[in-house]
Amino acid sequence: MSDAAHDHGAPSELAVLGAGAWGTVIAQRLADNGHAVRLWTRSATRAETLLRTRRSEALGDSALHRGVTPTSDLVRSLDAADVAFVAVPCRAYASLVDDLARAPGVAALVSCAKGFLDADLRRPSVALADASPQVAVLSGPNLAGEIALGLPAAATVACVHDDLARRVQRWLSQPSFRVYRSRDVIGVEASGALKNVIALAAGMSDELALGENTHAALLTRGLAELARLGRALGGDPQTFYGLAGVGDLIATCASPRSRNHQVGARVARGEKIADIEACGITAEGVPTVRHVVRFAAAHGLDLPICREVEAVIDRGKPPRAAIHDLMTRAPKGE
Repeated sequence: MSDAAHDHGAPSELAVLGAGAWGTVIAQRLADNGHAVRLWTRSATRAETLLRTRRSEALGDSALHRGVTPTSDLVRSLDAADVAFVAVPCRAYASLVDDLARAPGVAALVSCAKGFLDADLRRPSVALADASPQVAVLSGPNLAGEIALGLPAAATVACVHDDLARRVQRWLSQPSFRVYRSRDVIGVEASGALKNVIALAAGMSDELALGENTHAALLTRGLAELARLGRALGGDPQTFYGLAGVGDLIATCASPRSRNHQVGARVARGEKIADIEACGITAEGVPTVRHVVRFAAAHGLDLPICREVEAVIDRGKPPRAAIHDLMTRAPKGE
């Protein structure tokens, strides 16, 4: 990519809502590109710690960029912000949208969540549309720890407003972080949500040492389920075979750094979901699979991997029994 392709434009005032690993890394990348960033967290204690130490576990040995200002004041974080990147878990969207409705209006929001909000498979961008007239979605094979280290990565920004998509692309693009544009918001969000469910299955399979053939089969048939659900929701089939689809699926299912992979592995070791979540681990695939299985049953969609993952997560089915049932279903064409 040429230097011109990395023209980040005039410095902007930006907000990042959510100071978890992904939100912190996004804030760092934006500040690296010369923008002033207010990083909001609901926790006043965490905001004070970030201000005082300039350190976050998400950044490893790197200090928080001087252009990033942590705060627990939502109104302050949004004051004069051109755009706010929303990097909170899906479970926090409802309360945040309520807070945003009472805060000064922001011209545009960028959703960075990967999941569905309920059994109707309401997407995060739809919820954010109640708080802003323009909403974009950022997704792709983006393990926060690797991006924090400056390792090469790519992402997709999806938006029906071309100007907003181009601005997000400019703000984030770096020689180590390439951003592509898409108009398929539905397909990008559906892909980001369902790949977390398949990553739970991959974590279980890998922990049970079922081999590379099993892992490959899960990913391949998982992609088929992702595409089946995405088409049912109105996504563009091409999206499922791009960065937000198969790209994110591969990264999340293959990496032990993926929280969904980690949770799948722990379940395969016999741990209960409630105990894992009590440790503070957020795996979006867990609520997502519950929503997806209910939606599939109501709409006649055949999603066997999702169905078996939900049986393991919520009904105590042994992972080996789930794999056996997947393998012994009635024969069919690919």
